[in-house]
Amino acid sequence: MSYAIYPSLSGKTVVVTGGGSGIGAAIVEAFAQQGARVFFADVAEADSVALERKLAGCAHPPRFYRCDLRDVAAIARLFSEVEAHAGTIDVLVNNAANDDRHEFATVTAEYWDERIAVNLRHQFFCAQHAAAVMKKAGNGAILNLGSISWHLALPSLAIYMTAKAGIEGLTRGLARDLGGFGIRVNAIIPGAVKTPRQMKLWQSPESEAKLVADQCLPQRIEPHHVARMALFLASDDAERCSGREYFVDAGWYGGL
Repeated sequence: MSYAIYPSLSGKTVVVTGGGSGIGAAIVEAFAQQGARVFFADVAEADSVALERKLAGCAHPPRFYRCDLRDVAAIARLFSEVEAHAGTIDVLVNNAANDDRHEFATVTAEYWDERIAVNLRHQFFCAQHAAAVMKKAGNGAILNLGSISWHLALPSLAIYMTAKAGIEGLTRGLARDLGGFGIRVNAIIPGAVKTPRQMKLWQSPESEAKLVADQCLPQRIEPHHVARMALFLASDDAERCSGREYFVDAGWYGGL
């Protein structure tokens, strides 16, 4: 198969959070292959360094920054360094997340706060810093990664689903607040994406067969399918798309 090349993405400065593995790594690679200058943050150093090596031959090799997004001060430093190096920020992809399972009865206030920081809070503050730079240029695109999970009410994920539902509200709020500055904000809602982490967490031949049967399209979703949606929404081809959710879920209407 052949896929679109977006001339409007060439040379653009793109920041991707959680870019070291899984969906994030596919997004980093996809933008780099479009000729964008990609800066990605993660705490997974081994995966991130390996991705840097893999993409070293790109026109603009992606640069990895170690950043714990639970630390708001670290977020500020990350964006300050990217702006100092690149001079601008054109696209932000808020991808970082962690879907640890948890039992409702055992959740503590401390665990709640940490999970919200990992899955929701950083998206707001990353957008705040990116938008401050984008306003100077009068345009930009912010993409927030949500999840199909809360649409399906999956088990043992109450806090994660709360955060992911909040991301859709955050997307609409930011789209309204930032639209006057030429900044578009959208959410991408992945379905059951076949990443190494997901395969390790819950996948079995039986559950995979049920998953495929519950989808309208009987094929697994790979990280690059999500990345291609990100490319479109970040490009000028999507110049009138804002404040909406775009599903990449193969039409999944069932639960596990």
